[in-house]
Amino acid sequence: MSQSITIRRPGVRVSNLIRSVGLTRDDAAILAAAAVLAVSVYFLAFPGVDIAVSRLFYRPEAGFFLADNPLLKALRKSSSLVLALMLLGVIGRLAWRALRRRPLGAAARRAVFVLAALAVGPGLVVNLVLKGLWGRARPVQIDQFGGDAAFTPVWMVSDACQSNCSFVSGEGSSAAWMVGVLLVVTPAKWRPVVLPLGVVYAFALSMNRLAFGGHFLSDILLSWALTALVMTGVYRVTVASPGLVRRARRRFRGLQPLPALALSGRDRLPQAALWAYVRVERGNRSR
Repeated sequence: MSQSITIRRPGVRVSNLIRSVGLTRDDAAILAAAAVLAVSVYFLAFPGVDIAVSRLFYRPEAGFFLADNPLLKALRKSSSLVLALMLLGVIGRLAWRALRRRPLGAAARRAVFVLAALAVGPGLVVNLVLKGLWGRARPVQIDQFGGDAAFTPVWMVSDACQSNCSFVSGEGSSAAWMVGVLLVVTPAKWRPVVLPLGVVYAFALSMNRLAFGGHFLSDILLSWALTALVMTGVYRVTVASPGLVRRARRRFRGLQPLPALALSGRDRLPQAALWAYVRVERGNRSR
């Protein structure tokens, strides 16, 4: 039976935002999976939409003419700083509570969620698996926009690109992660201000890749949906049902987990944060 998403903090047990729309954690996972399916079916049925949208930012004589815009270039560079600050904020808050000898239970679970979601979503699923293996050429690389590679629709494995390819957007995935983290860790009284600002920034950061010819629209939309799906699963394991982690640890004691998920000790959190950050930024910055 579904249960409401719970974000525990002093005086606030359930997020007012989640409660106001009556969303359960099972509903969130179903919505994310439905979004993945809907976006995939739409762009498989109408692949020309990707080219039509990218063409809005392309001029035959100038290419993707916004790629050299200083404001848009600064926006792209800002993502590294914002991501790093968010990680430092979560780890710093946990360290502050530890120094003041306050209970770490809820704060530690949220920190694990933040790091595991970054490592599994933008890090593993997006940058290592999809971008590394699917081989979809970026808009700037295809023959319709001055390149020499062939266009391929979503989910079609290709050899048009050899590494760090277009499918799906790493920066779009990181942007979705930022919104998910703000939803979980931001105090309820600040959320009405912080969350809309975060959504606007994440949207601008993602769509910036269209202007640069770095990604198709489908790459961005699927990166959002896939990251949301990953984050709902990670949230369920690390925050909503922390007992699952303890039982899994006892069952698989002795195995070596991924660095970003090996969070049994406080001293491992900074190393895990660094591993996740470097993995994601390496993928995002390659083009």
